[in-house]
Amino acid sequence: MKVLKFLLILLLFASCKRKENHAYTFYYWKTHLRLDQEERKALDQASVPYLYTRFFDIDKVHGKFQPVAVITRDNSFQTGKQIVPTVFITNQAMYQISSEEIRFIAKNIHELVQKKAKEYNVKINNEIQIDCDWTAGTRDDYFKFLKELRKVSGKEVTCTLRLHQVKDKIQTGIPPVEKVYLMCYSTSSPLENSDRNSILDVTILKSYLSRLEDYPVKKMDVALPIYSWGIVTNHLEKHKLINALSRKDLENPGFKKISDNEVEIIKDGFYFGSFLNKGFRIKVEEISEEQLQDVTRFLEKKIHDFNIIYYQLDSKFVSNRNF
Repeated sequence: MKVLKFLLILLLFASCKRKENHAYTFYYWKTHLRLDQEERKALDQASVPYLYTRFFDIDKVHGKFQPVAVITRDNSFQTGKQIVPTVFITNQAMYQISSEEIRFIAKNIHELVQKKAKEYNVKINNEIQIDCDWTAGTRDDYFKFLKELRKVSGKEVTCTLRLHQVKDKIQTGIPPVEKVYLMCYSTSSPLENSDRNSILDVTILKSYLSRLEDYPVKKMDVALPIYSWGIVTNHLEKHKLINALSRKDLENPGFKKISDNEVEIIKDGFYFGSFLNKGFRIKVEEISEEQLQDVTRFLEKKIHDFNIIYYQLDSKFVSNRNF
């Protein structure tokens, strides 16, 4: 009897410790579609049959709506994954927008997605994902747009969901979609003076998502960050970003180490494509496996059966990472 009791406790302990495997894939967020060897390998190993690919942005420039940074394609962009077209829309584009403009945007987004898919011979699935950091002031018109896009495209329209849109769901509203993608990054601004990791601070994320289980849209996948960047601070404490920097990039004879992830420039020069002066500081923000596991375990207590979409597919971010 004691042996049986011991085995039951051991089994329970093992089940609690077991890591739940989530099917995963990637976002592709570059303007020029191409895949190098590392990227193709990572994508081929991904267990979700889709690649979420940004096609273009929509912004309002000089009072007119227009697509920005529309994709181009290289012959190296070959994949067996189905492409989920993703369109980023600025929040300002949704301010004081008329019903006629909503119909115009929806129609043109659908037509441009179809045109680019045909032009570049990419196999798209029956979904269009919209990425917009909507607010209480734009929610009504943005939700009307989502409905109109579904109507004119005949496709399943899904959308991204920011952390503040979960926490403040009464003010920002619930989007009229059947599926959302929870963006578990950008927990603070990288351009503020802070010791926190602005890409992902797990404590902040948990506070924003403390009542995630109450969110009305139950069909939910999760976007997790694997990207990194460097935050450059000048003599006036002004900041700018340099994408895709890692701690390894800080190993330079022109730098003096301040901490494990921060250096001071001790020699004027061109670094990472920019001219940086002596006295400037560079702080690198990266995402560890421990952070990702911590977030995943937290989310498993809040939502069920979610896939993971890593942001983003880039050889600098996928090399030597265990998915």
